[in-house]
Amino acid sequence: MKFTDGFWLMREGVRAHYAREARDTAVADDRITLYAPAKPVHHRGDTLNTPLITIECWSPAPGVIGVETTHLAGGVRPNPAHALTPAPATAAETARGSGTVELTSGDLTLSVATDGPLRLDFRAGGRTLTSVDAKGTGFAETPDGRHHMLTRLALGVRELVYGLGERFTPLVRNGQVVDLWQADGGTSSEQAYKNVPFYLTNRGYGVFIDHPGPVSLEVGSESVGRVQMSVEDQRLRFFVVHGPTPKEVLARYTALTGRPALPPPWSFGLWLSTSFTTRYDEETVNAFVEGMAERDIPLSVFHFDCFWMREFHWCDFEWDPEVFPDPKGMLERLHERGLRVCVWINPYIAQRSALFEEGARLGHLVRRPDGTVWQWDMWQAGMALVDFTSPAAREWYAGKLRMLLDMGVDCFKTDFGERIPTDVVWADGSDPYGMHNHYTQLYNETVFELLRRHRGEGEAVVFARSATAGGQRFPVHWGGDCASTFEAMAESLRGGLSLGLSGFGFWSHDIGGFEGTPDPALFKRWLAFGLLSSHSRLHGSRSYRVPWAFDGDDEGAVDVARSFTRLKCRLMPYLFGAAVQAHEQGTPVMRAMLLEFPGDPSCHHLDTQYMLGDDLLVAPVLSADDTVEYYVPEGEWTRLLTGETVTGPGWRRESHGFDSLPLLVRPGAVLPVGATDTRPDYDHLDGVTLRVYGAGTAPEEAGGGPGAAERTTVVYTPDGGPAATFTTRIGGGAVAVTTDHPDPPAWNVLLVGVHATAEAQESAEGRDTAEGVVLTAAPGTREVRAVPT
Repeated sequence: MKFTDGFWLMREGVRAHYAREARDTAVADDRITLYAPAKPVHHRGDTLNTPLITIECWSPAPGVIGVETTHLAGGVRPNPAHALTPAPATAAETARGSGTVELTSGDLTLSVATDGPLRLDFRAGGRTLTSVDAKGTGFAETPDGRHHMLTRLALGVRELVYGLGERFTPLVRNGQVVDLWQADGGTSSEQAYKNVPFYLTNRGYGVFIDHPGPVSLEVGSESVGRVQMSVEDQRLRFFVVHGPTPKEVLARYTALTGRPALPPPWSFGLWLSTSFTTRYDEETVNAFVEGMAERDIPLSVFHFDCFWMREFHWCDFEWDPEVFPDPKGMLERLHERGLRVCVWINPYIAQRSALFEEGARLGHLVRRPDGTVWQWDMWQAGMALVDFTSPAAREWYAGKLRMLLDMGVDCFKTDFGERIPTDVVWADGSDPYGMHNHYTQLYNETVFELLRRHRGEGEAVVFARSATAGGQRFPVHWGGDCASTFEAMAESLRGGLSLGLSGFGFWSHDIGGFEGTPDPALFKRWLAFGLLSSHSRLHGSRSYRVPWAFDGDDEGAVDVARSFTRLKCRLMPYLFGAAVQAHEQGTPVMRAMLLEFPGDPSCHHLDTQYMLGDDLLVAPVLSADDTVEYYVPEGEWTRLLTGETVTGPGWRRESHGFDSLPLLVRPGAVLPVGATDTRPDYDHLDGVTLRVYGAGTAPEEAGGGPGAAERTTVVYTPDGGPAATFTTRIGGGAVAVTTDHPDPPAWNVLLVGVHATAEAQESAEGRDTAEGVVLTAAPGTREVRAVPT
């Protein structure tokens, strides 16, 4: 929130108190403590009748420095805590200088002025990343008697701010007021389902505000050269996370707050929903499933939305017996078709649910201060809220879901979790305002950990709507309720890229939009975008999303769905590699261009295109007139769908049919493509084709020497382990690909754009195709070598 009235004045009734100087400094081996009065001390009398702010500085991990400012320690709210994982040993060091004290962690140093006005400078690589000046840390009291701790971090010239959760406003946050408060507001406002108190900038660092409750940020919107963060509390803690690249910032941030679990390969296929208020039964479900099969559209997951339960009974976790008389048999029949099954849940218990009386009697429902169960009629009549701060309540809730897993359900859509009341008492005594944002973390964790225990490591996946810091540990998340318009499609993409810049590795959205019914053109464009996303789901509100419901079998939507679903299945060796990268390093599968090209200023504002993994550029068509405008970074890129080349840097404006969109392969990439296009969960190594780009322009020097190009490609097993590593060397006019697999199955090398070779090896059979020469290695072959001519 704003406290000042321009540069000189405070807003009416606001009293601000800033830490003026480091009057006393305690320096330990790995920690600095500053005691800073709110006015300069010229004589002993100045130590009276003034606030004293305590500033603690330490490091939880290399390259990360924490700062905690406290006014009245006894008044700190009993907030729930973000689950952080500090490094076992940070090797942080302190040092005293002339008028300064310093704390160094990795390549990040905090320098604090101990003479004169208080100043904190965060430095790395010989430059100042950001700083806090004499009016940069303290507290403000507002006319309503509220107390706000605040800190202001400097922004440099052309410094841009990103992240803060899944936000649908412009991707660059500069000039925005961002209030981190969970809300069920759709995708067309400043409200957000996923509020994450973390941002990164294009200047080599990020900031994590370690406060689970509401956080207000003025991102160059009150003081244009500052990011101001404030919380209504007596304490404010934040961490500065150094990169220097954006990927390295995310790696360090997610090491602290948690890396995403690795979703199972089957989850990357196409999900089909019954949709929200549409009528359906097993006959409808079978018609959908059979319709997809008849049209050769691979389907991986069938999702049952809310009305799998009886009306007014959400949630009692019982199938509506009139609509689904044999749920266990139905699930078995769906499994026999090779499908996984997802069902919708939420953390609310309607009064008519049989679980309401049981939950209230056992003390598992959230209560008001007078001891009565908190209830209201919004969403479900008389609904109550499961108190996930109670371990017993969490086990009770998980036990109800366990019965569904025993029946054959494979995963859950964990909807809602945003409209959490503040006029309540939590079982563990947590502050109600702190629990408003944090509730979703306990909810999703409860469900995800049940799936992990029941299904096994690597098989757990949810489809979650709300989240906060650390929520990335429980994938997958989707973008919530968007309209069926091109504008909402662009909003959704902005939200997903913003979430990726907030530490989340996996993200999805409702193909075609949720509210309303998309016209055929929009639906087909959204299909291509959705199937080139981390996860892909057909879902709507009042209408079905099966492709043939839009323009029939012969006019496009079926063809587009078939083509892009099969393409995604073939890309699984590549996409699952990107998933492992997200799991191990915190880099999202869908990436804002900034992440891959931090040195190209033209990429810093881009929010209508993205990188899918390291090597694929995707620019969805976001208009009804078939045109798309996008930016191509430096180098010779290749269209994956046609083999044509595009040279950057530069902007392009193109027209694309519904079967196409700008889908470019990065210069010099080696793209592993699978042999199966009917499902995502197959042996990605057997028959894999390594698509080698740039083989026809090889450096002159021999392989491995100066001028040679080398690229390592890993194909993974379903549990994320390496099945085989391939090394591609281009040099001396030759291309050599080797694998470390002791006895590999058959594999292929495609030299994209090369149409003639002189083979140097008899173990690989070569043939010319429209895309280039394909070299097929027989089983057991560990090296393929060719000379493009």
